[in-house]
Amino acid sequence: MLAELRRARYGYLLALHVLLLGAAGRSPTEIAAVLFCSRSSVYRVVKAYRKGDLEVALESEGAERGPARVRVLGPALKRSVLTILHTVPRACGWCRTRWSCATVALEVQARRGLAVSAETVRRWLHELGWEWKRAKLIAKDADPQRVEKLARIRMAFEQVGAGLALFFADELDLSLLPKVGYQWMPKGAQVAVLTPGTNEKRYLAGALNIQTGTIAHCVWYRKTTGLFLDLLDTLDQAYPAPASPRLTVVADNAKIHHALEVEKWLAAHPRVELLFLPTYCPRANPVL
Repeated sequence: MLAELRRARYGYLLALHVLLLGAAGRSPTEIAAVLFCSRSSVYRVVKAYRKGDLEVALESEGAERGPARVRVLGPALKRSVLTILHTVPRACGWCRTRWSCATVALEVQARRGLAVSAETVRRWLHELGWEWKRAKLIAKDADPQRVEKLARIRMAFEQVGAGLALFFADELDLSLLPKVGYQWMPKGAQVAVLTPGTNEKRYLAGALNIQTGTIAHCVWYRKTTGLFLDLLDTLDQAYPAPASPRLTVVADNAKIHHALEVEKWLAAHPRVELLFLPTYCPRANPVL
């Protein structure tokens, strides 16, 4: 209870109570006992007030009062800060795509009339469990056939187990050159990492069986239509017709999936059906 009280009155509220009790003729010992604080805090507030260094200025009647300064993140202020953080800066009139501590402080002052520093906002964000890290770029999910494509995938998912096997496919670039990052090493020395010489790459294609969780994959030297055809052949051989009469493969809209060779392969293997994800909708692919 004492900790909660001290957080709630941190700053100007405690100072105002000390000054008012002092003006009423109370001794520093009595003030400290009533306010549950130390006598050194009482002496510090009175000394700062007499020197004119008290952080909260007491304006005379009729004078314009500046914004109050706060450092404690109370429940109401916490809700305001979270509302700001979950709002796009452009919606608040800011010509920017991300919030900084300084802009959040200015937005708090504009909304609540409270003057806070950028460092105070930084401490609040850490207290809320937020961290400073790089954002990710996403494309606008505006495929006109989005609902239709997702409905087909959903229908295939509901038929899993009734003679149908559903796969989600994707490709991945593999760089054989080691990625050099930060690591612990002796001061004044630098750890050497052996490279294969000229950077080489491999391309991996994989398909996740949504029912069993197993992944069929193949590796090529180039990311071409042949890589996807090799994956389809791998699935055709791994899941023979008697056990799996129908195979449905869900893929993205890469060019290698729409090639003429893929259409010819599908025509020669009628039990394999190819469905496409909506454009710029990677969240619908559980492989990612």
